[in-house]
Amino acid sequence: MNRPILPLIPLCAALALIGCERAEQHTVQSNQPIKGGTLVYATDREPTCLDPHVAGDMPQVFVAQQYLDSLVSMDSDGQIGPWLATRWEVSEDGLRYTFHLRRDVHFTDGTPFNAEAVKANLDHMVDPKTQSSTAGGYIRQYRGTQVLDDYTAQVTLATPYAAFLEVLAQGFLGIQSPTALKRSRDQNCEAPVGSGPFKVARWDRQNQVELVRNPDYNWAPPTAQHQGPAYLDRIVWKFIQEPSVRFASLQAGEVDVIETLPPESHEAARRNPDVDLIIAQRPGNPTNGTFNLRRAPFDDIRVREAFVRSADVEGALKSVYFGEFPRSGGPLSVATPFYSGDFEHSQDYDPARAAKLLDEAGWTGRDSDGYRTKDGQRLRAVVLIGARTPPSELTLWEQVQATTRQVGLELVLDQMSDAQVTTRQAAWDYDIRTGYWNTNTPDVLRIIFTTAFVQPAGVGGYHQNSSGYADPGYDALLDSALATQDPELRRQRYYLAQQQAAAQYLQLTTYPQSTRLGIYKTAHGVRLEPSLAVTYLYDAWVNK
Repeated sequence: MNRPILPLIPLCAALALIGCERAEQHTVQSNQPIKGGTLVYATDREPTCLDPHVAGDMPQVFVAQQYLDSLVSMDSDGQIGPWLATRWEVSEDGLRYTFHLRRDVHFTDGTPFNAEAVKANLDHMVDPKTQSSTAGGYIRQYRGTQVLDDYTAQVTLATPYAAFLEVLAQGFLGIQSPTALKRSRDQNCEAPVGSGPFKVARWDRQNQVELVRNPDYNWAPPTAQHQGPAYLDRIVWKFIQEPSVRFASLQAGEVDVIETLPPESHEAARRNPDVDLIIAQRPGNPTNGTFNLRRAPFDDIRVREAFVRSADVEGALKSVYFGEFPRSGGPLSVATPFYSGDFEHSQDYDPARAAKLLDEAGWTGRDSDGYRTKDGQRLRAVVLIGARTPPSELTLWEQVQATTRQVGLELVLDQMSDAQVTTRQAAWDYDIRTGYWNTNTPDVLRIIFTTAFVQPAGVGGYHQNSSGYADPGYDALLDSALATQDPELRRQRYYLAQQQAAAQYLQLTTYPQSTRLGIYKTAHGVRLEPSLAVTYLYDAWVNK
């Protein structure tokens, strides 16, 4: 998202823990972009819908960044800038945002971009029928848009929302043709219509999405390296789930760029003179297992802390990810605005303290398998593992399972289809739910830990607050962080919010999400969009 007042940590500076490697020129004869050609991009996960307003998952926003523009932009310092909106005013009470729009933009179906389009998009994001668990969740404060004239839109919010411009900069809230939005949700999922540098030509499910250049494009954000149409004629966005196959395709030059470069392949990629890397942490809530506080055993804070202290996450990360992923011990990733490093060690491995806490909680018995018991019940926790969970993530939890067993806690890894996971999550039928939340605002703490987000939203009864944590004081603290535009006051309040979340042991955080691109020597100008560190191919070209 965008933020007008507080800089986001510059992308490379924020990556000290995992490095930032950006060698984009490879072995080309010239630095001058070449027009034309096809870039083949390979990633692991296929979206269920190409419209990022629906559901809201990272595979959607990665591909959508190529064909959707945003109302505002964000640079690498976190400053908000223009894009489809040239300027804006915010009322003194923080409830009205008046956007002045470009007059020369049209969508690829010919529909003009104007104030009515802004209204149609915001209305679409919050419409329950859209089933948006992400875009709609970001703008729950939205009450409506008044079209003041063709190119002036006034957005009204129910409560002050200092993160509003931040969230608008994210691809999840990309602007689509209002004509296309009138189609059914399924039709729009198949081929959303934006104003971006590329447009969706076709989607061959379980294979690839084909994107073609928008020849009329001439309204790139100020963060772009050029103006006018994209250099590439075409992008083939392929889905290759197996990591080793994806990396082998890169090394063979069969694809130009791969996403989610396997950690075990990082060193081989560094040694390959034909391959360059871009590695960047994403802001937001790190990869985690969130505890369900609505039932035993994690309704007891002593058991939550004991679980956290019994999990040797650092050892598991070194073993599973070859030291390529740093530990993320607090509720925010380091690349997130207002992040504080004071909580990185709030979850350090301490089996002796874990044992003491379990004794205090009354789990003093032992059964024949060595697990702790209380009142004849075994200390047991179930973590849901969906079918799309990467094998390495499963291995990480298996290692956590091994260390928690040492203190007498049975961790069950329950593997099932993604549909079953969704059903179980909606019914609160779990002890631990795995996930993450990529976003460029610390307001993510409000979305994942406050009372208003306990209730279902979006697809399949999904609730963003999957811990069930409900504290009126915490709700008020995060509301107060949104009620001021003063960056220092926001910093203080988000510090307190991180402190409370860490002290309540609501999650076992493991590692920050990251974008990891492997780039073959045929591709150049591959960049990351600053708000979420997702791939941006507008400035890219190929030399084949």
